[in-house]
Amino acid sequence: MQNNILNRGNRLFPVLLLILTFMIAIPGQAQQNQVTKIKYQSVINGKISEGPGVTVLFSDNVAYLSDSKNKIRDFIDYNRNQTVTILSDENGSFKTLTPFGQLAQPVAGEKADTILDYTCKYAVVTSFSNKIELWYTDKAGVKASPYLGYLPGENSLVLRVTINGNRTLEAVSVEKTESEQAPAYPFDKATEVTAAEMEELKIKSRYTRVPVFENQTVNFEPDLALPTGGELKTGEVYRFSKGSVVMKKVKMPESWKKGGQIFAQLTCWSEGDAYDRTGSVFIIPETHKTTMLSALQKGVEILPSFTDKTGQNYQGFAATEAFEPPVEIMRFFTSFGARYFNSRRVINNYNWKDAAFYNHEITPLIPIDATELWVGVFIGNYDKGGHKVNLQLNFYPSFEEEKPVQNWINPLFHTVNIMEMSGQNYGRFFKTDTLKVAFSVPDSISDLQLFYTTTGHGGWGTGDEFVPKLNRILIDGKQVFEVVPWRTDCATYRLVNPASGNFATGLSSSDLSRSNWCPGTLTPPYFIPLRNLEPGYHRIEVIIDQGADEGGSFSHWSVSGILTGIRK
Repeated sequence: MQNNILNRGNRLFPVLLLILTFMIAIPGQAQQNQVTKIKYQSVINGKISEGPGVTVLFSDNVAYLSDSKNKIRDFIDYNRNQTVTILSDENGSFKTLTPFGQLAQPVAGEKADTILDYTCKYAVVTSFSNKIELWYTDKAGVKASPYLGYLPGENSLVLRVTINGNRTLEAVSVEKTESEQAPAYPFDKATEVTAAEMEELKIKSRYTRVPVFENQTVNFEPDLALPTGGELKTGEVYRFSKGSVVMKKVKMPESWKKGGQIFAQLTCWSEGDAYDRTGSVFIIPETHKTTMLSALQKGVEILPSFTDKTGQNYQGFAATEAFEPPVEIMRFFTSFGARYFNSRRVINNYNWKDAAFYNHEITPLIPIDATELWVGVFIGNYDKGGHKVNLQLNFYPSFEEEKPVQNWINPLFHTVNIMEMSGQNYGRFFKTDTLKVAFSVPDSISDLQLFYTTTGHGGWGTGDEFVPKLNRILIDGKQVFEVVPWRTDCATYRLVNPASGNFATGLSSSDLSRSNWCPGTLTPPYFIPLRNLEPGYHRIEVIIDQGADEGGSFSHWSVSGILTGIRK
């Protein structure tokens, strides 16, 4: 019987040990899951900011600095003695790790203060020319900081951070909570990347990119056939006007319905053309029966035209009741042969750029309710190799939740002859005539302004390209704007112009000042406020002091005007 008892005891011992282990584990597990919540309020220039402030959680020796719903989350991992950033999106989960020893090292100071009944030490960090002041304690039994990179010690709780003396985050409470669990910490699920790679991933995760053209040729092909097969399709690239115009209908992202900002980003390089050429990125509205897109398909003859005092016809330059000109979103100029001629003109200490790069905000020119847009690029050239371009539209969300602005966009004129290779005339009528356009302003529009882009051309010594000329704009006979459009900074862009001619004076052709443009740059519009313009019918006139012809050479002006406003 004694043996039975012993045997039964031997059998029960593992069970008792398991129960005892479980009982011991319960308090330990509860202790591990305990969460401490540190709340900080923001103070800017001495005033407490409205809003929820910043909340940091501490549990299991890890500080959680970000909301669990964020794409990008920051952690201070005191178990591993490193800060951790994890980014999770549709492409996967990635992390970058920074050991504490690689962080900016604080320098102890003499200041002291009491925050939430803790006697706090003081230290200073310098980061990117910013002075970061830290007040912290090592006596709280909690370790955290509201900023990832500023840790005065491995056991410190930072209770106040002041940046440049005027922006402060200060703790208002440190509370342990039994009801709240720590968020997930997906350390093992993330792929490690370098800090530089993480910065790239961060930036790309914050906005939406819509590619339009990629390595797209824009050249001159006299025998290029027009597209056939009926209706043009969304997402397909179409080439018109002997290859000098490319078009594509793109879908707008859902994020644009919430508003924000849009930038057009263009890269352009030579595939054989050595010269600086006029370029234009534009949108073709589909609100009228006759559009520039239909002219690209059927011929310049269907465009409305006007005849100047010398009998010259100009097609598609001005809005009519049946026609709306393109909305120009970027005026740019190709460089003298970037990339293609880099190796053909090697000069010591001249490190030629591989391409010309342009990035331009176009937010006021894009309707908030647009679901699709016809986007085009024109480069006026007569070279078979021509140029190549990359174009994308970048959509950045609003800084804060706010009602999106309902833009009103009304293109009035566009004398960039984007159908030049199909017979559209140059804008050379300003010598003897005036550009006149009638328009109406609805009574539901506020903040009215005119986007006016102008560049002068005529590439010989006394041509308008190299001679300052006055531009004037009149509305209903009253002058509202005048300017002499001129650029004196062209020499800044010498290294994007390898094929530019060099003169005996030491100057290069690309260095010369010009009528509001430089080879390899974009030309931003002038913003002309028209807030006092009453609703109703009006007439705009553009008057330019265009120079006289010289032999077979003539001057001409590329101008575009777009009325914009906000729908009430």
